[in-house]
Amino acid sequence: MRRLPPLNALRIFEVAARTGSYAEAGAELGLTHGAVSRQIAALESWLGQRLFMKDGRRMVATPMARIFAAEVGLSFDRLAVAAEACGRPDARRILRVSAPTSFAMRWLIPRLNRYHAGHPHVEVAVTTVSTVLEDLRGGVDVAIRRGVAREHVWPQHRVVPVLEDVDTLIMSPALFAQRPILKPADIEGHTLLASETRAGDWADWLDAAGLQHLAGRPRQIFDHFFVTRQAVEDGLGIGIGPLPMLEIDVASGRLMTPLPEIRVPRTGYIALVPRHADAGNLVAGFVDWLVGETRGAP
Repeated sequence: MRRLPPLNALRIFEVAARTGSYAEAGAELGLTHGAVSRQIAALESWLGQRLFMKDGRRMVATPMARIFAAEVGLSFDRLAVAAEACGRPDARRILRVSAPTSFAMRWLIPRLNRYHAGHPHVEVAVTTVSTVLEDLRGGVDVAIRRGVAREHVWPQHRVVPVLEDVDTLIMSPALFAQRPILKPADIEGHTLLASETRAGDWADWLDAAGLQHLAGRPRQIFDHFFVTRQAVEDGLGIGIGPLPMLEIDVASGRLMTPLPEIRVPRTGYIALVPRHADAGNLVAGFVDWLVGETRGAP
C-alpha cells in the first residue's frame, strides 16, 4: 500500500507554490482563499512541517516546498499524459496556447484554419498576454514568448525557436500616395507613431537608416503595438513594425513597407512546452506545425 498524502491538497499546494499566491491559486482552481489555506494546512499536518511562511500579507513557499512542488508538478504532468493516452482516440482534444497579443492577432490566429484543416479533432484555445516577457503561468500546453532558445532559462520547459523577428518602416498606402517615402530623409515632416511595448524601435531604425539626428523628434506613443498598427493603417502617421506579423496586412494592401531594405533584427519568438506533458505527440505536432508555418511549409 502506498502511503500517499491527500491528493486534492497536493494539487492545491502545487498551484499555490507555482503561482506564489493563495489568491491566484484560488482563482485558477475556482476556490476561495480560505479553502486553499485549509487544504495546505491539512497537507502540512500530514507532512509534519510548514510549507509556507508569512511574508508581510503574503504566504511564501519555503525552499523545501518549492523543490517538493516542482516534483509534484512533474508527477501531475505524467499523470495527465497517462490519463489522456487512455482516453477515447476520437475524442475532441483541446490544445491551450498562450501568446503575446500582437503575435496571436497578426500571426497565429489567421493561420489556425490551416492547422484545423489537418487536425479536425483538435480545438486550439488561444489566450493572450500583454507583454512578450510575461511570466509563465500554469494551465497552458504551449507558451509563445520572445526569447532565445536557452534551456537553462526555462529549466522546466522544452524550448523551440519558432519565428525570427525583424523591424522595418510601415505606413498606409493612402498616406504614401499623399506624401511618398522613397528615401530615408523623406520621413521628415511625417508623424512618428511608437509603442510602449516596443521601446527603442524608432531609435534603432533611425540608426540603421543613417538618421541619428532625428532620434530626438517627438512621437505619438500608444501602449501596445496592435494599437499603433491600427493608427498606421488609418493614416495617422508612420511606424516601425515587425515584418513577420505584418505579411498578411502587406499582402492585402492595408499596409506597405516603403523602405523594405532597411531592417533591424530583433529577438525572435520561441515555443515553451512543459516537460513530460505531451499526450500522443499532440503538443510536439503543434510546435512542428508552427515551425513549418514560419518556413513557408504547405
